[in-house]
Amino acid sequence: MMYTAQEIVDYCAAEDVKFIRLAFCDVFGVPKNISIMPEELPRAFSDGISIDASAIRGFGDEAHSDLLLFPDGETLAVLPWRPSHGRVVRLFADIRRSDGTLFPLDTRSILKRAIADAAEEGVTVNFGTEFEFYLFRLDADGNATNIPYDNARYMDIAPFDRGENVRREICLTLCEMGIRAESSHHEDGPGQNEIDFRYGDAMRAADNAMTFASVVRTVAMRNGLWADFSPKPLPSESGNGMHINLSLAMPHTEETRNAFMAGLMEHICEITAFLNPVDASYARLGEHKAPRYVTWSPENRSQLIRIPAAKGEYERIELRSPDPAGNPYLAFALILAAGADGIRRNLVAPPPTNVNLYTADASITDKLRKLPRTRAEAAKIAKESAFVRAVLPAGIIEAYTAQID
Repeated sequence: MMYTAQEIVDYCAAEDVKFIRLAFCDVFGVPKNISIMPEELPRAFSDGISIDASAIRGFGDEAHSDLLLFPDGETLAVLPWRPSHGRVVRLFADIRRSDGTLFPLDTRSILKRAIADAAEEGVTVNFGTEFEFYLFRLDADGNATNIPYDNARYMDIAPFDRGENVRREICLTLCEMGIRAESSHHEDGPGQNEIDFRYGDAMRAADNAMTFASVVRTVAMRNGLWADFSPKPLPSESGNGMHINLSLAMPHTEETRNAFMAGLMEHICEITAFLNPVDASYARLGEHKAPRYVTWSPENRSQLIRIPAAKGEYERIELRSPDPAGNPYLAFALILAAGADGIRRNLVAPPPTNVNLYTADASITDKLRKLPRTRAEAAKIAKESAFVRAVLPAGIIEAYTAQID
């Protein structure tokens, strides 16, 4: 719901709100914020709150360092883990230059533009994310270790699954913030957990993804644990994925869905540098149900894209390559643009690959197109991609591909 500046000021006065966090992220999706007092809200909405861009990784140098945060009145949420007296609320913020123009490296604004561009062509997509993360113990000084919180496996229950109460607390905290988790369970790795979200519009889903990571880390720390979202926390165990479920919100035919999927498959190697942005991302791909080949199939979890067994409003495309190290605003913008390009050009997806690609013979897999095997390979493909240049500003591409050999 969109609130006006005055409505938010009135809310803060009525609900004893003493601090307002204006939230944003750097180009790599690392969350940032600045706290202001309630009396500064009118100025924030009218003139913005100044930050030093040169101190934010990827935002630029000291030569053009002044940026302004403008609150988005649609994103008001109370932080339930803060005191009920002297409450703290959060508002996501748009980033602008001092002349009022949008800051081109604000990834939230990049997603807004991608949503608008797709909508102009009649394409609207809902996103639902599935997040995996590990819970590790802390040492005596409160530092993270690599010792898993439990040794449970896929969908085990208590007492083997020690993360049950932590996941419950996470889901209830999200609910208090107006974010709906659809399901949760123990994943395959020791100490590994998964929480899935009901689908929503692209911007809300990306904002929720940012909020989710902060909630998980906060709740984990309150329970004496460390939440690890890195793609491959333990070398011999399952990596952390961020599967993305895509539902075309417009009236569509199977041919339209096929064209969207075809566009995604055509451009997937070009956008992998942003969906899988760290070296550890490539240790995950190709192992433990993470894809290696550019293929699709109904219900088959060894593929890049799976079409789950669901009907009606739950019918969706599941993209299985992304991991939680990525910036959700960039990931969603690129995915949306790729699928829209497939619809625009009436692309046709290849036939399904209805085999288990982890056990398939080389006579089958050698003929298949592969995802990039290293971050350097992914970066090279991204730098050479006209499609990526059409969606992302040069500064973002440079930040993700610079100094990689």
